[in-house]
Amino acid sequence: MTTFPSFKFTSIKCFRPSNFRMRKKRLTGFRPSRIDPKYIDPKYSRDHFDTRAVHAGQIPDGITGAVVPALSLSTTFVQEAAGVHKGFEYSRSGNPTRAAFETAVASLEGAKHCLAFASGSVTTATVLNLLQSGSHVIAVNDVYGGTFRYLTNVANSNGIQVDFVDMFDPENVRRHLKTNTRLIWVESPTNPTLRLVDIAAVAKIAHSHPNCILVVDNTFMSPYFQNPLNLGADIVVHSVTKYINGHSDVVMGVAVTNSDPLFKRLAFLQNSIGGVPSPFDCFLANRGCKTLAVRMRQHQENALFVAHYLESSPFVERVIYPGLKSHPQHELALKQCSGFSGMVSFRIKDGNLARSNKFLSSLRLFCLAESLGCVESLAELPAVMTHASLTPEVRKSIGVDDGLIRLSVGVEDKRDLINDLGQALEKAMRVTSKL
Repeated sequence: MTTFPSFKFTSIKCFRPSNFRMRKKRLTGFRPSRIDPKYIDPKYSRDHFDTRAVHAGQIPDGITGAVVPALSLSTTFVQEAAGVHKGFEYSRSGNPTRAAFETAVASLEGAKHCLAFASGSVTTATVLNLLQSGSHVIAVNDVYGGTFRYLTNVANSNGIQVDFVDMFDPENVRRHLKTNTRLIWVESPTNPTLRLVDIAAVAKIAHSHPNCILVVDNTFMSPYFQNPLNLGADIVVHSVTKYINGHSDVVMGVAVTNSDPLFKRLAFLQNSIGGVPSPFDCFLANRGCKTLAVRMRQHQENALFVAHYLESSPFVERVIYPGLKSHPQHELALKQCSGFSGMVSFRIKDGNLARSNKFLSSLRLFCLAESLGCVESLAELPAVMTHASLTPEVRKSIGVDDGLIRLSVGVEDKRDLINDLGQALEKAMRVTSKL
């Protein structure tokens, strides 16, 4: 049985529902998610993912009957008496549009609680603020560049010790445990090398250690293809900017959990730090969420087609995609995921910066841009873009060099995508000079 870290709570809200009203005592920060019973949707709990994506948290307007929940831009809410309100008092602490979105994502991850944040980065920062100075964190060695930057330049300044560990063999995690290890941070697949971590195995190791929790960044897979809470994770985080929203028009993040103590502490930190998303961003992300299942199926179909094409190209040295049998952890992908997502990485033949740049600049449909998980296809060079914050030594150790290209395969016609890749590869092969 997992023992969670002990957290101190000061002046926590004490709620007592009565006719959808919330009576409060002295309030200083903590806000429970979905505080109004109408945001809890037990009638959808037995439905399939596609149905929950459309309906969970989506309560028709009680006055007009509008099918789409209204966008609530208000920063404050009228109270019927001092301390007597209908579930919302101030939008940093809670907002109807945000609550609807949180309910939807919780349903898709099979979670009891969800908290939305202004970005994936502030989600990471808030989760790591669970730890006290002197705590030790074990993070996967090829972690996202922004997470690496926070752990090495911010968290360490706050007294957090960090070890970056190769988790190909889960037992390597056990070998790096210390008496003060309080959190293990996993990405699976990792960004951008698409290595997998056996989440269930690492969860057992984490929970065998006193007061240690497992956090899994599930951004690359989305809730459609992987649910880490079911594999033993204590907290799951997403950059909503990517697949959940899916349209390159929102920067946002979420954290989900089934643990009441962790949720209460995270909710307190969310309100105290204040890194909350705007209602409009929640409205857009909620809309994107409704088509998540449809989009993920198309992302995967296209990505597998692209991966097979690249694998057959004489201009490509290696293709990295968990859906390929050639991926060294293909069997693990089949075991812990229900699909493979839309992320493909590959090494261009005799790769160097000049050749990679020629390939990227010759693309017509793939946009040369950071981010991922959107309807349009994107391509980038991690070594000088998303992972430039890693030291050269770290990049070299995990294989992020000038020849590694990352693709976020969109939902365009897959035939057009491989035609675009083919003509760009041919042009790149004409480059012989190195920069």
